[in-house]
Amino acid sequence: MNYRIKNHLINAFVFTAILLITSCSSESENTPVEVAQGDIPVQGDYKITANQFESSGMKLGKIEMKEFYDVVRAKGMIDVPPEYRTSVSTYFGGNVKELRLLTGEEVKKGQTLFVLENPDYVQMQQDYLEAKGQLSYLKSDYERQKNLVEDNVSSQKKFLKAESDYRVTNVKVESLGKKLKMMNIDPNSLTMENITSTIRITSPLDGFITAINITKGVYLNPSQTAISIVNTDHLHLELDIFEKDISKVKVGQTIKFKIQEDGNKEYDGIVHLVNKNVDPERRTIGIHGHLIDDQVAKRLNPGMYVEADIYTASDSKPSLPREATVDLDGNLYVLVLETSENEEYVFREKEIKTGASNREFIEIINTDDFNSDAQFLISGAFNLIRE
Repeated sequence: MNYRIKNHLINAFVFTAILLITSCSSESENTPVEVAQGDIPVQGDYKITANQFESSGMKLGKIEMKEFYDVVRAKGMIDVPPEYRTSVSTYFGGNVKELRLLTGEEVKKGQTLFVLENPDYVQMQQDYLEAKGQLSYLKSDYERQKNLVEDNVSSQKKFLKAESDYRVTNVKVESLGKKLKMMNIDPNSLTMENITSTIRITSPLDGFITAINITKGVYLNPSQTAISIVNTDHLHLELDIFEKDISKVKVGQTIKFKIQEDGNKEYDGIVHLVNKNVDPERRTIGIHGHLIDDQVAKRLNPGMYVEADIYTASDSKPSLPREATVDLDGNLYVLVLETSENEEYVFREKEIKTGASNREFIEIINTDDFNSDAQFLISGAFNLIRE
């Protein structure tokens, strides 16, 4: 009898122990496990305090409709129209007597660039003054002979000679006067007292000195380029696209471009002209673009290399900022706000399916998996999941 009681008690103890173990195991499997910040679960929860949220600069946002564009890649340079670029030369050769310029210096229209000296300038001024002095006498004689012929007092031969001398000298005065103006000498104010052996070469436009090809004392030949000047008031983009993309590009489309010197800064432009000529070797077509912000032009220089995107066709799609997504083993995840109570944020990690993308946003295809008012961690998700 005692043996049976003892055996029964042992069996009861074992059965009770089994029940307790099973109960504990079941409770452990069914009880949700809070995932601490820094774990990397799949479809897990992340809890952070309001202070952590603020101090980490985290932000919330919703799925929004954003424009996604087809992009045509282009390369080129910053340039100016031909009328804003000039090469300064002279019609009359001479020795460079004065030169006080530096490359990069700003000059104004009409400002003296350099001074030339040549004794031939003196001879030209002398010839002008002599011809001008003769012209007054010849005009008087011409008019006198004309009156005499009309009164049959003088012969026709003398009248024709007076007329010829007057007209030839008049042409000479006009011709020499125009040459003096090309030398920046005013013929109307020229006298024997102010004849000069030097002439001033002035700037034909406002701009900046880009090249100086002369030095003081050298002889400058006529038409030889002395100084190059560029006006940067009308900078534009000269881009090249491949022939296959020409049907996509139209006047008025947006251009986003970067310069090599500052690859992190993006500037805005617009397509102004599309060239009709295809380069036979490179199979490219030129695109002329204008800058949107005139203030930007002041920070750019002609000749700068440019990489640009021309935004063509567009479509509005539901999207999130790229910063809201995290790549885990080739799959993209986002953190969706579950609750925000008691100074605490709880986020749930969920996988997303994506489509089109650009530099800032990425299309969300599986929007039906989220509530219409769902909020996402759009700044700080990468650090939270990856830690």
